[in-house]
Amino acid sequence: MSLSNAELVEGIRAALAQGANPVRAAGQQRYMKSEMPFRGLTSREVKSAIRPLLRAYAPLNRAEWGQCVTRLYDDAAYREERYAALQVVRHRAAKGWLDAEALPLLRHLIVTGAWWDLADEVSTHPLRDALLADRGHVDPVLREWAWDGDLWLRRASVLSQIGAKERTDVALLRHVIEANVGDTSFWLRKAIGWALRDFAKPTRGGFGPRPLG
Repeated sequence: MSLSNAELVEGIRAALAQGANPVRAAGQQRYMKSEMPFRGLTSREVKSAIRPLLRAYAPLNRAEWGQCVTRLYDDAAYREERYAALQVVRHRAAKGWLDAEALPLLRHLIVTGAWWDLADEVSTHPLRDALLADRGHVDPVLREWAWDGDLWLRRASVLSQIGAKERTDVALLRHVIEANVGDTSFWLRKAIGWALRDFAKPTRGGFGPRPLG
């Protein structure tokens, strides 16, 4: 029998609390410059702690999945709860839901998270997957995000094809970079550098991708 949303959320919170390391938590909070406290778990420990719960969770539809993600993310008391929410986003049952219809949820996670650890995880995994699955509808949205007033949405548009390799849409990459190349923000400049380095890596066949120019 599948866990309900409430059972999954409470189970995740309890599992993270059980693995708490207050000494490490203080250092994590300082490093991340986070107002939200940490439990003190590493990324690997978070995934290990919640893995049995995710295996027992089978959302019936997109709405149920989205509600679970939002509840865990928005009501988080510790940052690891948000990390766990992003694992729910990538749940095996949700693979077919990462498309244009998921963009409002992904936008919410990026804008609400408003920091690199959360925004980048969304950008380089579920957002990329949504783009690759539904280019015709996601591409225009990312082009709009590239000019948005929100820094993290602009960064997300630049990072949205990290790991796409030979499936990279060169025209989209050029657009989002050109939209932000004049921005002096550390976060945009780092994002552009990361995107270009990833794009320049050789593909599996040993040949690099087409040039941007």
